[in-house]
Amino acid sequence: MSEEAGERPFHVFIVVGEESGDQLGARLMRALRNRCSSVTFSGTAGPRMQAGGMESLFPLSDIAVMGLTAVLGRLPTIIRRVHQTVDAAVAADPDLMVIIDSPDFTHAVAKRVRKAAPHIPIVDYVSPSVWAWRPGRAKRMAAYVDHLLGILPFEPQVHQELGGPPCSYVGHPLIERLDELRPAPEERGKPGTVPPVLLVLPGSRTSEVGRLLEPFQETVERLYREKPDLEVLLPTVPHLADHVRNEAARWSMPVTVTTGETEKFSAFRRAHAALAASGTVTLELAIAGVPIAVCYKLDWFYRRLKQIHRFIPIVKTASMVLPNIILGRNVVPEFLDDEVNATRLAPLLADLLDDTPARAEQVKAFEEIEEKMVLDNGESPSERAARIVCDMLEPSRDAD
Repeated sequence: MSEEAGERPFHVFIVVGEESGDQLGARLMRALRNRCSSVTFSGTAGPRMQAGGMESLFPLSDIAVMGLTAVLGRLPTIIRRVHQTVDAAVAADPDLMVIIDSPDFTHAVAKRVRKAAPHIPIVDYVSPSVWAWRPGRAKRMAAYVDHLLGILPFEPQVHQELGGPPCSYVGHPLIERLDELRPAPEERGKPGTVPPVLLVLPGSRTSEVGRLLEPFQETVERLYREKPDLEVLLPTVPHLADHVRNEAARWSMPVTVTTGETEKFSAFRRAHAALAASGTVTLELAIAGVPIAVCYKLDWFYRRLKQIHRFIPIVKTASMVLPNIILGRNVVPEFLDDEVNATRLAPLLADLLDDTPARAEQVKAFEEIEEKMVLDNGESPSERAARIVCDMLEPSRDAD
């Protein structure tokens, strides 16, 4: 895209609410700079986006919470940050606003910006999981989202069927990182011939870790009694590292706690199986070829709602696990609420750590995922996303 001499740079206002959005935002910023001759950024940012030269209105730790209990505890701060972000966006009057993931925060901002400044085009990068629950959100989004960048291949069809905004599949960011996730021949020994390596991944949010770490500990300790040569790796995020290390120090076996993406992916390339919270990490594990047992414990409020309204299905799909949804069949076992216990999980993980049919079934199925997700023209996900954003920037300037 060319720029006339003397014309001001394009201004893109980006709103992210947690680490996953920061990663996508940083790659999108690089791709937009490569595609646009001149572009500036403002909004909310994490460390990766800040390293790319963008200042943040406030620390993302103020709003990066999950679950109703955690949200209620920080609600005044979150509300204040929503209004602060809206005021900053309206004052900046950007050529385009991009909201990335974290829908509870980013969509609250987008709705208010659309009302206060309806001329600002809004792009949503990462769809809320309308395909899993609360499908009515798709149609409501069409009122304030001009274009949706989907990272899962089935999302354009889902939004078309549900009356959502125009949606383009831009590819999952993990497609750009296959070499970091796939093990070299010497990195992962053949199961049964080397000491087994188990990944324990209780989540990236305080609320998730609080609900899952204890049953995960009980599961691993039972497994360790059967496999005393078991190596346990527990990758975590920096803001939870001290808490997780303190908790892991109480476990009855050695646990290696690591932080940082480089160490996490190194652990993925070595691991034979994983015990993981539901989320994007399950797709990372699948691409890395690591068989998984996936767990999720609902916030207390939703557990109570489920008990009171058993006739109301909260989850609309046959699975909450991304590899299962992409594959179209339930290959990865998942455990919800009271099912998350050592009695059920330990025997399954023992099978997944060894050279068994249960392990082979997952590994073989995971080989299909890249074929379903790779883009057909050689573009990276961030390049395709940047192309769509740039195509929207030109008309937005012409309308000024």
